[in-house]
Amino acid sequence: MSMPMVTVTRRLRFNAAHRVHNPALSDEENARLFGKCNNRNWHGHNYVLEVSLRGPIDPVTGYVIDLGRVRDIVEREVIEKTDHRNLNLEVDYLAGINPTSENIVVAMWRVLEPSLRPAQLQRLRLWETENNYVEYDGE
Repeated sequence: MSMPMVTVTRRLRFNAAHRVHNPALSDEENARLFGKCNNRNWHGHNYVLEVSLRGPIDPVTGYVIDLGRVRDIVEREVIEKTDHRNLNLEVDYLAGINPTSENIVVAMWRVLEPSLRPAQLQRLRLWETENNYVEYDGE
């Protein structure tokens, strides 16, 4: 009998500053497109990252994956590099990327997916505010 497939999720938090800005556009066009998110002096968010993995339940441990291990990997690969940082200037995996939430979550996926194997990364959900989040499932 095969083991049931289950999705498990770990939630982590970090704080970071950024400026949504496309250097290929004029200052006026950036201000028009991005509004206050284009503030020259940056702005910050209290982000919440949800990391969801899918797999069979291990018959020995009863886990899909140890969520403590997930926490450790995500903290090492993403949170420590991002927390209390300027996303435009200090985060290696975001170099040259306009740090919109959409771009951030895709970049995080690219960092995390290989590190979390053999569990299957199912979804990343990045909350920028309590009302706004983006999701990415690898496609």
